[in-house]
Amino acid sequence: MFSHIFVGISDFQTALQFYVPVMEALGVKQRFCEVARPWAGWQSFPGPRPLFVIARPFNEQVPAPGNGNTVAFLAGSRSKVHEVYEAALSHGGSCEGKPGPRPGYHAHYYGAYFRDPDGNKLCVACHEPE
Repeated sequence: MFSHIFVGISDFQTALQFYVPVMEALGVKQRFCEVARPWAGWQSFPGPRPLFVIARPFNEQVPAPGNGNTVAFLAGSRSKVHEVYEAALSHGGSCEGKPGPRPGYHAHYYGAYFRDPDGNKLCVACHEPE
């Protein structure tokens, strides 16, 4: 369904310090990182798409997170939700909702919400029974 998801960032090094450990905790491998451009992307397994890409906006304007926009990453377990959430918060992210069940979504939904250093809202969610 998706080719890629692109998230605008303002400071590439700060964004890398946040996203590298978050993606490592998710078990997602980096496909490219070009400091001179600057942009970086991570590839779904088995790949090559969809990609998750961070970069400065192409129009060179300040990035602005949208109201109501959330990029949600899939976790295979509830413990992985906690691991990714802790990686995010310990690398410059801010809490938007601690790990826990969200029965309003469905019976097995377990997720955590956080923002990256630029304010982009992210989620990590597990849909498997405990």
